[in-house]
Amino acid sequence: MPRGRPNQGPKLVDLQKPGWRTPIWYIRWSEGGRSRERTTGTADRGEAEQIYARWLIERGRSPDEPTRTGPRYPHEIGIADVLDIYGTQHAPHVVSSKRIGQAIIHLLDWWGDRRVDAIRPAICRQYVKHRTEMPRYATRSYRRPKVTSNISITTAAKELGILRAALRYAEKNGHLIQTPFVEMPPPQPGRDRWVTRSEAARLLWESRREPKVRLHLPLFVMIALYTGARSGAILGLRWTQVDFIRGRIDFNEPGRARTNKRRAIIPIPHPLQTAMARAQRRAGSPFVLSYDGKRIANIRKSFMAAAKRAELEDVTPHVLRHTAGTWLAQRGVPLWQIAGWLGHSQQRTTELYAHHSPDHFGEAKRAMERRS
Repeated sequence: MPRGRPNQGPKLVDLQKPGWRTPIWYIRWSEGGRSRERTTGTADRGEAEQIYARWLIERGRSPDEPTRTGPRYPHEIGIADVLDIYGTQHAPHVVSSKRIGQAIIHLLDWWGDRRVDAIRPAICRQYVKHRTEMPRYATRSYRRPKVTSNISITTAAKELGILRAALRYAEKNGHLIQTPFVEMPPPQPGRDRWVTRSEAARLLWESRREPKVRLHLPLFVMIALYTGARSGAILGLRWTQVDFIRGRIDFNEPGRARTNKRRAIIPIPHPLQTAMARAQRRAGSPFVLSYDGKRIANIRKSFMAAAKRAELEDVTPHVLRHTAGTWLAQRGVPLWQIAGWLGHSQQRTTELYAHHSPDHFGEAKRAMERRS
């Protein structure tokens, strides 16, 4: 550990020792001034995180703590136990299980040795401050740790949301008699960054310049701009979800559980249908976006490289979704249709796109201008 770097507590590191074919995830922590390691025995990050979470829970539990069944008061049950119940009984059955597992790990690092009655608004604010101000380090052991950017308040709020959901789940299922109040940080204002038509043209042009991505990255950009779908929905899109006869796309993957992030079924705009039909003729995979016959898991790196070449600042894949909604609003499309197109609630659509509409507050303005 480099001199002067503070002890960040237990963490997961992936190690690839001589003779190993793949790296294995280890739990690393400091005890008595010495660094210690414990293998998880797996190369899968998701499985390692589950093992790590259970290890943290067991580490924070007192060996002479009595086992008790039935509902307990907040001072009688640990936060680690509540998170363990939520992580083992609820998380495996939902789409966002990986996100829940990652949040539980961070929550355990801060709350793991406390009882539920320790949850107070002031302590919640301390947690947000801890998470947003604590520097993050790369976990690769064979290079010098690199400090990366802090997490956002929004991410810390999502983690507290997992804690609140775990408490409610424990109460609902008879493990907890009452739940304390979990104070959430105030909502952060959203960024109103969208790309213009000329910026979109530059991005498309630059996305075709890299040989390895020129077949799928431009198609991703076009689908995102024309449909406003989220990156995950686009990357998981299969050709069986594209109906060229009726001219529509169903972004709901077969067998996928429905979540609050609704996915729309929308007609395919003609320029996009032409591009997708051309891509289908050369397709070698059941997925619309693929490389060398395999599904593309993450497109952010190649997208950000193309955006940099196009000299676009603060443009991420999600900005294209916001761009689609903005373009629709600027062309006078009713907000309820924009909500259906993007899979948003109408309230959220109004918050994000009403001010882009050419007739925003138009009726109110005309009513105030009338003399009688």
